[in-house]
Parts: sequence; structure tokens; C-alpha cells
Amino acid sequence: MEIYKRILKEALDKGFQEAIVRVLESERTMTKIANSEPSVVQHWRSLDIGLYLVKDKRIFIAEVRGLDPSGTEYTLNQLFSIADKLRESELYAPLPEPGKPVEIGNLVDKNIDKYIEDPSSLAEEVINTAHEERIDYIAGMIDLKHEKEYIASSKGFEGMHEYTSMESYIRAFAGEEGSGQWSTCSTKLRRDKLAEMARIAARYAVDSKSRVDIEPGIYDLILSPMVFGNLLDYISYMASGFSILTGMSMFIKNKPGDKVASEKFTLIDNPHEPELPGSRGFDLEGVPTIRKPIIEKGILATILHNSKTAAKFSASTTGNAGWISPEPWNLIVEPGDYRLEELISEVKKGILINNNWYTRFQNYVEGEFSTITRDALFFIENGEIKTAVRKIRIADKLGNILRNIDGLTKERYDVKWWEISYPTRAPYILVRGVNTSKHTI
Repeated sequence: MEIYKRILKEALDKGFQEAIVRVLESERTMTKIANSEPSVVQHWRSLDIGLYLVKDKRIFIAEVRGLDPSGTEYTLNQLFSIADKLRESELYAPLPEPGKPVEIGNLVDKNIDKYIEDPSSLAEEVINTAHEERIDYIAGMIDLKHEKEYIASSKGFEGMHEYTSMESYIRAFAGEEGSGQWSTCSTKLRRDKLAEMARIAARYAVDSKSRVDIEPGIYDLILSPMVFGNLLDYISYMASGFSILTGMSMFIKNKPGDKVASEKFTLIDNPHEPELPGSRGFDLEGVPTIRKPIIEKGILATILHNSKTAAKFSASTTGNAGWISPEPWNLIVEPGDYRLEELISEVKKGILINNNWYTRFQNYVEGEFSTITRDALFFIENGEIKTAVRKIRIADKLGNILRNIDGLTKERYDVKWWEISYPTRAPYILVRGVNTSKHTI
């Protein structure tokens, strides 16, 4: 009997009334780059087991990590011994009826397996491509992965999800202040994407070498896919039923059908896009995944649900479980009509921003946030880039950002790195009248 079916039987035999077992086999190689040289190559083989267990409406979620699955017996015994000491979960809902997984296909690239064994030539290509520009050095990483995920539930669901992925980011440096960053992701080994990433990061580094200070204030901002992708993380998080229930969402006062953004903005959760590594045919409760708009032409279209949040909202699960919180799979923004040069020409006084980090919310319900810009920034006046400028802080409300989107590029980029949790396909966007403040650290 396969491991995941055996563990499911053990859990039910022990006395748990509902259960899901998730077994994740993973082989992964991460190549870290420093000073334009491969510095560390880490290789992992792992077998991780996830457990979702229910006894008398008490919910338990546990992970057993390592290559020895016998550790689950100890975990099951420990959890069962304390089961009666816990309170019933306020979020309990019966597991949903399983559905037939969606067949997506084309999520495994054998070329990635080859480079998991030896990624050195990929790192050299990225380094050499970046140095086609007059930069000093680069840093970053290339992460290659092949995963097989098996899920079985007490509702009779059995499914297997297999995919490969390539994720990478590069930060390039030129002169005393010049720096630029870009990232990319795919289910395939895409040398063209890696080369594009290296060229963009290096070009931003060269163009931003001579920086001047700029007074904080209200500007039109052009946000790159790196910046917008980070904000989309928070927008999708706030569109989940769990975030609304726990008061961590600016959509707490909204319902589907409300206008929450510019009509030029449409955000899709598409788990069936074979190029993006979040694609999958079923969620962690065994429900088939579906393509859905989260915001469509400015209208809040879908609240993301698993079975528990759906029960609280008297709604249906959207195939986005997450055992605790619903999650999107791939975030895709519909393209606009502009080229980047045309978007810049629409700005009388503004700033183009390459990158950001440390996004923090002062008030989730009001959407008040700030984020520190990073790497290349350019002051725009009368439709032309005038000079590189030093970093500032974007300090506004996320709802204002959404409502004031006035243009998007036709070109979109697939991005993911530690500030962008979900595979994201996004354009450059123009946002009117955004408040900025001085960055003091």
C-alpha cells in the first residue's frame, strides 16, 4: 500500500473521524551567486508528510519532515492523546465531497531534472549575460525543483500532482549606488527568461548609477512587476475568506459586486496556466481547481474559500484550500494597451520604481501600508526620464493604489522571489497621485 494511503488508514483506525494525508516528495537544487561567482550549491531530497485530522470537531494540523515516514505513528499517537483536551474549532466544517482533478499536463520538464544534478552552466550563463552590461558584479540565486505530491482523504479522494519549477532572482551592482533587480519563474527550464532577467537587472543597475535626492510628496508612480507583484500578494491575501473573518482585510466591508479598483484592472487566479509553477488540478481538500477572477474590471468578483471559510460565508469552496487559510495558485493581471515608453510619456511628474521590500501594514482594514523602494528609481518629468533618484517610501492606502490605476503595459513578466509568494504574471502599471515619504534608515 502506498505510504499516504497507509497513513490515512492508521489515522482513521486510531479514532480520528476525518483525515487528509499529504505526502510531498521533493528534489531540489539551489545555486547561490555572490560577487558574480557561484558561491554555494545546496541539494535536498526530502519526503514531508502533512496531516489534517478531526476528532469531535477538533481540528489538528501537523507536519512530519524527513525521509523516514515511520515518524507519523508517534505524531498520530501524541495528537490523539490530547484530542479531548482541546475545544471544538469555531471554523469546523465537514470535508467537502471530492471531485475529479482537472488534467492540466505539461507541468514536468525533464531538462530541469538534468540541471538539478549540475546547475553550474546555468549560473555561468546568467553571470555572463549580466556582464554584457558595464556592471561590477551580481548576486542572486537559481532554484530548481521537482516535486510529487500525493493526497488521500477520508472522503475517498486520491490524487497525485507532479511538477517541476525554475525560480530565480538577480541583483546587479554598478558604481557606488547603481543597482537593479529582477526575477523570473516557470515550470520549464527557460534560458530565455533567465537571460532576460539578467539583462533587465544589469540595465537598471547601469542606468541608476548617478542618483540624486528627491523630496517626498505626491507623485504618479510607475510600478514594475516586481513592485506590483509584491502588492498583489497582499491583495490576494485580503481577498480570502480567512483574512476577512480574522479582520485582516481591506475587503471586510465589501461583498462580490462592489467596485474596489480601477475598471482597467483585472486580477485572475489561474491554476491551469502550465507555464506558472502554482498550477495544479486539485486543492489540499481534493476539490478541483478553477480559473476565477478575484477582481474583474475593478469589481470584486470572488472571495477565495476552502470548506471552512465557505461554511462561514454560506458559500461554496472555490478550490483554494489551504487547510487553514485559502490561497491563490497563480496570480495573473490582464494586460493593458501601453508599451513602457508610452506609459512613461503619460507622466508629467512621477517616479518609475524597480523594486521594493519591507511592506508593512499599519491598518489592514483601512489598507494603510508603507513599503521601502529598492534599487533603481527614476524621476520622470513631462513624459521623460530625467535622472536616477535615491530611495523613498511609498506610504498610502492599498485601496487608493487599486482605484488610481490609470494604465498597464502590454508586456507582462512572470516573477517570484521572497517578496512575491505566488507565481505572478504582471505588467508595469501607472498609478496616479500616490503619497510618498522620506526613507530615513
